[in-house]
Amino acid sequence: MHHFLSWPYIVNYHCHSCPDCSALKGLVVPVIRNADTMNFADIEKQINTFAKKANNGSLSIDEMAGGTLTISNGGVYGSLLSTSIINPHQSAILGMHSIVSRPMVVGGNVVPRPMMYVALTYDHRIIDGIEAVFFLGRIKDIVEDPRRLLLDMSSPQVRLSKLY
Repeated sequence: MHHFLSWPYIVNYHCHSCPDCSALKGLVVPVIRNADTMNFADIEKQINTFAKKANNGSLSIDEMAGGTLTISNGGVYGSLLSTSIINPHQSAILGMHSIVSRPMVVGGNVVPRPMMYVALTYDHRIIDGIEAVFFLGRIKDIVEDPRRLLLDMSSPQVRLSKLY
């Protein structure tokens, strides 16, 4: 992942993921550094730590700087679809929205199925469109069947880099 400070851009060899956290004074976006090298349990612990800090107002500027990819979950607030704006100096933002029952054609019949809109906004100067489409395809596969990510482990840790 990359981020911009000025042209030319800075190449990061790790993904510094930024989950959005709702706080009493508004949304904050702390940075999970080297998220691609962490397992799910470690990422969850870091998110919980950041959520507590966000709610008590103790997140530092350093804890919110240097991210490469923001992950926004508007679905928990009922959002059906939005197109997010990339945070300054980052390469992309992934917006995940509510899962709702929608009519789908399955085997020639219209049946209700759970569906979620996912939107990826990215800087085309540093992310090629085909890579973005592949990334969204992997997200779709994982959301539809999370076991795919867990069963496709090539190392003891399940890594965020499996998404790419």
